Amino acid sequence: MRELSVPGLLIAVIVGLLFLFKWINVLNEYERGVTFWLGRLGKAPKGPGLVLIFWPFERMVRMSLRTVVHDVPAQDIITKDNVSVKVNAVVYFRVVEPEKSVVQVENYLYATSQLAQTTLRSVLGQVLLDELLSEREKLNLELQKIIDEHTTPWGIKVSLVEVKQVDLPPEMQRAMAKQAEAEREKRAKIIHAQGELEAASALSEAAQIIDRQPATLQLRYLQTLTEIASEKNSTIVFPLPIDLIKMFLPKA
Repeated sequence: MRELSVPGLLIAVIVGLLFLFKWINVLNEYERGVTFWLGRLGKAPKGPGLVLIFWPFERMVRMSLRTVVHDVPAQDIITKDNVSVKVNAVVYFRVVEPEKSVVQVENYLYATSQLAQTTLRSVLGQVLLDELLSEREKLNLELQKIIDEHTTPWGIKVSLVEVKQVDLPPEMQRAMAKQAEAEREKRAKIIHAQGELEAASALSEAAQIIDRQPATLQLRYLQTLTEIASEKNSTIVFPLPIDLIKMFLPKA
């Protein structure tokens, strides 16, 4: 009798431990448990902390409330001006209503990923290439708004969408490089022309001053001689205009 009761006792202990492990659950602070009693959704998510589940009549699905960072693969997009580019993005979202994330959608991670890809192609295909390169912030907000509207019924909140990289075809890169070089040359010529204009204006004012005060020209001449004399030249030959010494001659 003792030999027959030992296996039965072991079976009872194993079954008891199995029920104990199924009944007692510990949920972390970032987790919630969506319960089903005989297939019916429970009143409210359970947790965090110690949670008792009366298995097999009650079943629990763990849901994480932490933000998920999803990298959207590069998508082939044709912009409004018929330029083919590859664009990838990153989406930040999290579960805010665990019941809906379990009941309303089969796999919220996969569904959100596919929605992000299709929305990226749809929205960016309606803009020009210049807008795609220069108005990233505006496009990010529009993508976030559209994706969030579609994931709200699933209990998902999309907090941020960022376009990471735009890969241009080689011929477009060369064309943009030429355009940037031409723009730089244009600005350089404009700056040079403005400098010439300012220099001509200054020379015109100087000529007017010299015309009113002839002695100014003589002082400038003497200043030039001083600058030449500072150089290490062995011999300096310069003309002496009569106007320079006219003031020192006796008046007739």
